[in-house]
Amino acid sequence: MDDIKKERFDLVLSGCVLIDGSGSPAYRADIGISADRIAAIGDLSASRAAKRIDVTGMTVAPGFIDAHTHDDTALLDTPDMAMKVSQGVTTVVAGNCGISIAPAQMRRDPPPPLDLIGARQDYRFATMGAYLDELERRPAAVNMVMLAGHASLRASVMADLDRPASDGEIVQMAQMLDEAMREGAIGLSTGLAYAPARAAPAGEIARLAEVVHRHGGLYATHMRDEADGILGSIEETLTTASSARVPVVFSHHKCVGKANHGLSETTLRLLAQAGEQQPLAIDVYPYAASSTVLKEDRVGQSTKVLITWSLAMPEAGGRDLSQIARELGCSVSEAIARLQPAGAIYFALDEGDVRRIIAWPDAMIGSDGLPRDRFPHPRLWGTFPRVLGHYSRDIRLLALEEAIRKMTSLPAGVFGLKDRGTIAVGTFADLVVFDHRRIIDCATFSEPTLPSQGIERVYINGALTWLAGASTGARCGRVLRRNTLERPMRSQCETAQWIGQHVIGS
Repeated sequence: MDDIKKERFDLVLSGCVLIDGSGSPAYRADIGISADRIAAIGDLSASRAAKRIDVTGMTVAPGFIDAHTHDDTALLDTPDMAMKVSQGVTTVVAGNCGISIAPAQMRRDPPPPLDLIGARQDYRFATMGAYLDELERRPAAVNMVMLAGHASLRASVMADLDRPASDGEIVQMAQMLDEAMREGAIGLSTGLAYAPARAAPAGEIARLAEVVHRHGGLYATHMRDEADGILGSIEETLTTASSARVPVVFSHHKCVGKANHGLSETTLRLLAQAGEQQPLAIDVYPYAASSTVLKEDRVGQSTKVLITWSLAMPEAGGRDLSQIARELGCSVSEAIARLQPAGAIYFALDEGDVRRIIAWPDAMIGSDGLPRDRFPHPRLWGTFPRVLGHYSRDIRLLALEEAIRKMTSLPAGVFGLKDRGTIAVGTFADLVVFDHRRIIDCATFSEPTLPSQGIERVYINGALTWLAGASTGARCGRVLRRNTLERPMRSQCETAQWIGQHVIGS
């Protein structure tokens, strides 16, 4: 205590309900911050501080880590990152679903879904190092880590994407991936459900995953099929990761289409069993609707489709596809063709599956938001407060401490984010101060960009970045490169316990 009295902190947050991110119960404490780190935790009432903020009645948690984003260009174009910081997000994982802005050598307009994150001029970074260097020169508000996208690699070296890559093309992609990981990428992502990568056989992915293994990285995948062929896709993914000896993240795990509603009981049981043999995790967003490019096969699986953007008909954003077809006096299929290129929201998921997946112990929370959409899915602005307010507080799907673990220490462990994801002496001062009684998402499918309520303060690397509903203008986020991180995950799933609590009769 005498040492604490002598120490002078830059900031003390006093009287908070502290949830440290580990899943342990909340407790009351003060938090002392010096520069960008947490310097002390406990009773700091007798300490000296340049600034002391009374947060009595507020909950303080580690900054949330968005485990699945498409923020590659947003980090440069909208560096205040209000859609994330307003939710308490302090770190984003970008480059998912095989789509990364780097490394890429785009000699044409990017094919869907690469156009979700940028136009040809945005794909200007031939190397991962060039992109990360620019982010360090022009920092965003949030920290970021980057995956290298398989579809971006394919589009860079292949003129025809409707076939497997040749040996020579795989060598080229492997060289680009090797360089990307040496320059800071944390692994490889794939989007095998999409046209630019659909023709890639498992062997092509396995050869690239071997590069990831050599660098101690991980593999994240939007699987080949999340609908009728989901079980086969899970097996393919597990085999690829196991043969390459890499940890694997199953992106935005879900069961698409009415015929597959309830199948999460089977998929999660399969993943729990596999998790006993190889390291894996999943991410999930807390909505029973998905969003991506406008695809006719996805329309057929959905009860309702909303258009998020259309280059051919910009006024279609936010409108129902069936209504657009009626107004055009054509079939839905023809309307889809006339809208292209375009994006959409698909109501094709089951709420029971969403809840079951969120509750799975190795399920991280990821928004999967698309910042460039003219009329985005509300997950872009609402994901994290929705989990804390709706799913934790209101319907009591999981305890607040467990919900926060899924947003903090779990993804920090999966992605190897050193000294982040927990509140402890010596960790970075990425902190969220929120009112647990008020926190809730406000973004809806009709008004998708409304900021959430209840997030009072957000600190990133010790800098106050969000205060009382507005950005402070601080841009102190950092690029977290592979060589500064720890090795990625080891599964934390307590399989037997979880099966008993969350699968049987859920």
